[in-house]
Amino acid sequence: MDSTEERIVAAATAEFARHGIAGARVERIAKEARTSKERIYAYYRGKEALYRHVAAQELTAIAEATRLDPQDLPEYAGRVYDYFTTHPEQYRLMMWGQLELPADDPADDPAENPLRTSMGRKIETLRQAQADGQLDPGWDAVDILMFVNQIAMAWAGQSGVTPVRPETAERRAAVVAAVRRLFPPGERRQIVTGPE
Repeated sequence: MDSTEERIVAAATAEFARHGIAGARVERIAKEARTSKERIYAYYRGKEALYRHVAAQELTAIAEATRLDPQDLPEYAGRVYDYFTTHPEQYRLMMWGQLELPADDPADDPAENPLRTSMGRKIETLRQAQADGQLDPGWDAVDILMFVNQIAMAWAGQSGVTPVRPETAERRAAVVAAVRRLFPPGERRQIVTGPE
């Protein structure tokens, strides 16, 4: 990635986090990146393609920072909580995509939907852990991932909602404890396959 494209991506990341996809303006991105709209369109087919590129980079950063460990989902939830607590703008960036991109667009190439691709990899990791006896097979892997992520991100978009705000460490501890109750870490499960 050359320096112009790096500036475009940095400006676009901030713009999408602030305004979403529909509200983002390519003119503002170009001005912030010290380039032209035409130059942006030379790199990306349009605003949605630029958002998808930015989101893919962010999902890579999230995956590296949080590292899904199916044998210790409570600590994974804690890392997700930590990431979005320290990067609230990145939480907004990802939520805009969920709100504004079509969920089931038949023309949508799964390879170009970074969120779907990332979730698919994590679900397969969880399924493999279930098959290996490392995670309770009684849960659907999709449900596991959704529940853990929702618990971990429960406070991310809730600034100022409650009159008494617990400290970050207390919130993190509550997130980890909630996930631990659902998915205790390190328990090997006996998979019952029926009579042989």
